Amino acid sequence: MDNAAPNPSAAAAAAAAAGNGVQASGAGPEDASKQNLSQVTSSIQKTLGLLHQLNLTVSSFNSASQLPLLQRLNALVAELDTMQKLAEGCNIQVPMEVVNLIDDGKNPDEFTRDVFNSCIAKNQITKGKTDAFKSLRKHLLEELEQAFPEDVEHYREIRATSAAEAKRLAQSQSTLPNGDVKVKAEH
Repeated sequence: MDNAAPNPSAAAAAAAAAGNGVQASGAGPEDASKQNLSQVTSSIQKTLGLLHQLNLTVSSFNSASQLPLLQRLNALVAELDTMQKLAEGCNIQVPMEVVNLIDDGKNPDEFTRDVFNSCIAKNQITKGKTDAFKSLRKHLLEELEQAFPEDVEHYREIRATSAAEAKRLAQSQSTLPNGDVKVKAEH
């Protein structure tokens, strides 16, 4: 394995050709971003391979392996430079918590799991509050209906009229009840 030293100039030329930033016609910015990410991932894999080869060369170092060591160091530097240039085309934001987990030697998937669990817990709390308010409203209406049946009937008529008006207004403005705008399908 020590004899198969990569050619740093060929690696730099291939990386420069692959990462020239030119988009194919018809490719959207999302496709270009995915391609950039793919190139960065490939460069990372290549860097890891170069580091492995460098480790093997250093662990069995003798005077005859000095030239392969220098070639591998140059190839590593060239690939790190290529990786840096490719990474400039990627707009990926990594939360500091993920970086800290990696620094601590932990799996970054723990962060994703914790975020999901937190969202689920908050969702359950919010759903519980919503259900409690619905139950309170129902209970209040039942109690009010026993004490003031005419007023509750009048209240329900007002609510029905208001809901119908809101629905009519939403339809006339081509908006959904939640405020989203309807999108017409183009033929």
